[in-house]
Amino acid sequence: MSTAAARRAWTIAVTGSLIALPLAVVVLPGAIEPFQPLAVLAVFVLFLIAESIEMHVEFRRQTFSWSLAELPLTIALVEVGGFWATLSWIVALAVQMSFRTYTPPKTLFNLAMVLLHGSVAVAVLDALPAAEITDPLRWFELILAVLVANVVVALMITSAIILTAGYNGPQVWREQLVPIAIVSPVIVSVGIMALLLSTLSTWAWLLILPVLSVVGLLFRRFGKVAREGSSVERVYDFARRVEQVSPDEAGTQQIVEAVRELLNAERVALWLPPYLDEEPRLIVSAENGAVWYDGPGDPDDVFRRRAVSSVEGPLLVSMAKADAEEMAALARRGVSDLLGAPVMTAAGEPGYLEVCDRRSDIVSFADSDRAALDSMLTHVNAAIRHQQLLTQIRYDADHDRLTGLPNRQRLAAEIDQVLSADAAVARAGLILASLGNYTEVTDTLGHAASDELLLVTAGLLREHAPPHALLARMEGEQFAVLLPGLSLAATERAARRLREAASTRARVAGLDLEVTLKIGVAAAPVHGTDAGTLMQRADVALLAAVESGGVASYHPVLDQQSLRRLQLGTELEQAMADGQISVVFQPIIDAQTSDIVSVETLVRWAHPRYGAVSPDDFIHLAEQIGRIGAVTDHVLDLALARCRRWLDQDIALSVAVNLSAHCLTEPDLVSRVRRALQRHGVPGELLTLELTEGSVVGDSVRDSTVLADLHALGLRLSMDDFGTGYSSLSQLRQLPIDEVKIDKSFVLGMSTSQGESFIARSIIELAHNLGLFVVAEGVEDELTRNLLAEMGCDKLQGFLVSRPLPDDRLESWLLARTGVRSAAPGSIHRRLFVRT
Repeated sequence: MSTAAARRAWTIAVTGSLIALPLAVVVLPGAIEPFQPLAVLAVFVLFLIAESIEMHVEFRRQTFSWSLAELPLTIALVEVGGFWATLSWIVALAVQMSFRTYTPPKTLFNLAMVLLHGSVAVAVLDALPAAEITDPLRWFELILAVLVANVVVALMITSAIILTAGYNGPQVWREQLVPIAIVSPVIVSVGIMALLLSTLSTWAWLLILPVLSVVGLLFRRFGKVAREGSSVERVYDFARRVEQVSPDEAGTQQIVEAVRELLNAERVALWLPPYLDEEPRLIVSAENGAVWYDGPGDPDDVFRRRAVSSVEGPLLVSMAKADAEEMAALARRGVSDLLGAPVMTAAGEPGYLEVCDRRSDIVSFADSDRAALDSMLTHVNAAIRHQQLLTQIRYDADHDRLTGLPNRQRLAAEIDQVLSADAAVARAGLILASLGNYTEVTDTLGHAASDELLLVTAGLLREHAPPHALLARMEGEQFAVLLPGLSLAATERAARRLREAASTRARVAGLDLEVTLKIGVAAAPVHGTDAGTLMQRADVALLAAVESGGVASYHPVLDQQSLRRLQLGTELEQAMADGQISVVFQPIIDAQTSDIVSVETLVRWAHPRYGAVSPDDFIHLAEQIGRIGAVTDHVLDLALARCRRWLDQDIALSVAVNLSAHCLTEPDLVSRVRRALQRHGVPGELLTLELTEGSVVGDSVRDSTVLADLHALGLRLSMDDFGTGYSSLSQLRQLPIDEVKIDKSFVLGMSTSQGESFIARSIIELAHNLGLFVVAEGVEDELTRNLLAEMGCDKLQGFLVSRPLPDDRLESWLLARTGVRSAAPGSIHRRLFVRT
């Protein structure tokens, strides 16, 4: 105990004594009855027994104890008088406290409260008219005297708790006053009944004592039930708090703090094993603010070893029952009691949770706390696994699956971070490297060989890149190297050295293949002051390097890409009018029945000069020039027209249309979709709008009613490419989303990767728990299809079913590959299914 805390404890104890003593001096001398040795001894024994039957209520470091003392007090006030009753109680409590670990200030305070309790009870009785015990008025007087004394003492104790442990809300008053209002009158009534029986015959005590014993056992049982109820309430409160923690490192700290608070512990530590790119972590919550201590982080620690290997629930160790090895481990931590338990993680290696020392000065950890911790572990395990699942999803969203390198998204974030300090003067070089023979290897030897070549190249770049460089895999055959702090000239030198070092022969698919790199160079700030500009200009330089066969740096003369984008932007409207911008359809089937439930509408641009323009290019361009709404309306019209033709054939087949994040901010979006549905005569339930994660988790969308208004049209809302952004499934509970689409990056490797199967299964289970349907994109083989069906995935989409097809080829595919089912119950339209 600190000096300030000790001074405060003595101040409270002395203050309590100064309040009790004057009242006792005034009241108790007038309550001295003739000394009856046997009666006083009997009362003393009753007080001694009553004080051994206690019910504890904890308030942080302070513990308030309710005993059965009102029972002997009631009997003693009548049989031996207030003076001898109070004196017997004080001596009995002093004897009991001599066997306990009370501090001197608390011992003095408790004795003073007994003195105050007896004095107040005597004062109340003195103020009321005297009556015989057989008179009901006397019954009321005794109940009132004990009740008033209890309230006065409760106020003193509550004040002491607030001064030492702080105000803990209404709970502190509830825990004090409920036993006074409910239990005390019952106990006093039992005492009165015992007195009434004793007036009939002294031998009545032979009947009274067994009854009093039963009352004591009932009181003890009441205390046990109260503790168990408190334990259940703590677990429930813990579960509620864990559900609300954030899915990040701060959330893990909140979990640890919740365990410490709900078990009223001095210190809690959670050790988590390494996971993905995270190092092992030790999260500590301690009364003294410590963030680390010796023991739980040690893999050879005796408690950690026993806990993680135990199948019998949490470990409970106390200094009083510890063996030599356990005592050494407790001393290492500087504690006397410990609870330890394993924590299940997604890393394959269990974590470890330990709880040290009860903050109470009386109560230590018991089996009930062990059971409470065991119940809490279910919620801790679920929360940790959920956090690690999100970590896995975020890691995969930022990293290339094949090489484990950061991807384009992560590279862009790193570039912006490097340049964020002062974009005008911050320097960074960017190298884009492309494998010269990647396409030939893929076409000749297949994807497995080209993947092997990519892994070899990634290893060469890791080996020869400068020490502080960030290496990333872009897409296809491209890699990137970010060089913070380098000028353009230094970046060019580094690029040439890297190309020379990585130009070698490697064994791939049993053949010796030459690794050749084409490299494009850009540097900040001369070529751009943000990630998008720098990466685009490095890409332009790479195109020049591919043509020259070596290393090329960006120059404005090379920037033909800007001219191309300008031309595309001016031709966008006319391209829609001329039919250059069209749509293709990719079927989506029910995973269990093979019914065709929908087709996704995908936009294409066949340019007369540039050929097939990537949707990513012209959709992004349309967003930048403010024409994305027109493109969306064009695609929506084509999709609904196709849906209408199916309806005219008595076939119900819904269409899905992708919706850009920019569209959600347009004020007339809902009215445009409503008019399109009315124009084509298509019911809302046959239209699905697919949204990206980023478009729905932003504040502007969440704070608006656009999603709810769209949903009110009867259409379905689907979250596309789930897992590649930064949302969590728990956020979807706040949005009118009907389904999620697992991104194909998680699906493509399911047949060969347990990790990706685990992610897919977790997303399906969590989505179903939220009442959402799940669509899997990128299904390309029967094994993946069967795995997804076993996991309960609702719908499948991918090359196994069909590639995206233009309207005429889709019609031929439907005629060749599908059959017709009768209308489902409640529907008037027939359904299509894929024939096997």
